[in-house]
Amino acid sequence: MKGVVLAGGTGSRLFPITRVTNKHLLPIYDKPMVYYPIQTLVNAGIREILLVTGGKNAGDFLRLLGNGKDFGLKHLNYTYQEGEGGIAEALGLAEDFADGDPICVVLGDNIIENNICIAVENFEKQKVGARILLKEVLDAERFGVAEIRGDHVIGIEEKPRAPKSNCAVVGIYLYDKTVFEKIHRLKPSGRGELEITDVNNFYVQEGTLTYERLAGWWTDAGTFESLLRANNLVAKTGANKLTNIGETAAVMIQEAAR
Repeated sequence: MKGVVLAGGTGSRLFPITRVTNKHLLPIYDKPMVYYPIQTLVNAGIREILLVTGGKNAGDFLRLLGNGKDFGLKHLNYTYQEGEGGIAEALGLAEDFADGDPICVVLGDNIIENNICIAVENFEKQKVGARILLKEVLDAERFGVAEIRGDHVIGIEEKPRAPKSNCAVVGIYLYDKTVFEKIHRLKPSGRGELEITDVNNFYVQEGTLTYERLAGWWTDAGTFESLLRANNLVAKTGANKLTNIGETAAVMIQEAAR
């Protein structure tokens, strides 16, 4: 399995601080935001990783991350998203990198307390389709929201005014190779973007989308409120626990199983 971190966008909800840097380079406690999604992939045993970025500060990622040696990687891949075409468009840039392999996608402003080792293991057993992670939240209208019937997701709405559940779709997605064919079928939404929720709903319609509930806390960091929450949660939990750079995936899996 390969990993993709999506770290583009203008970060307009964080103006004016994002007028001088990419949102994903802002600090979360004592490390840049982008460190956390990369480490999430590394902790799950994923070593081939592509970073998708954009905007005028894209070169800063290379200066910060280099080839990924701080994470125990031999190589870190990069690509560039021109314009603001949405999350699904950014993911589409990973098609050649994926080269038919399943992928784990992490949005660059998503930070979790624990790891996704079990989700990755379960998806590998699943073999086809997609797997999403869900988390019950109080402000579901900010996210994609899953409607669940029994053990199945029957639909996902993007930022609904009246959410049908409080189950937010975490910005971590596991996809088989058909994800890119689905992206090619997308049409821009009302806000002119290719929506990742539409990709997930294609899998729902096929009956191949599964889910599991994420243990521990989760937050994005795309607004001033959530950025503050992310800093406070990481500070309280301990930054070293979340970004144990140099830890092997085997150790993380052992800890998760205890």
